[in-house]
Amino acid sequence: MSRICELTNKKPLKGHYVSHSNVKTNRKFYPNLKTKKMFVPELNQWIQVKLSMHALRCINKVGLYQYLKDLEKSNN
Repeated sequence: MSRICELTNKKPLKGHYVSHSNVKTNRKFYPNLKTKKMFVPELNQWIQVKLSMHALRCINKVGLYQYLKDLEKSNN
């Protein structure tokens, strides 16, 4: 299963570990993802999504349906 947020498309970023001797080793910065079951009243069913915590906090603030409408509006 990939580590990508299904709504915001946040993905792992590439970077470096930097040692005391300044040797750089590759690493990844992973987004903070959680798997969440949510109820969609408009569809009258439960869905399971993998979300970043940023998206989850926005959904808790404005609601799932309104967040999806705003996300679609910002992508156009």
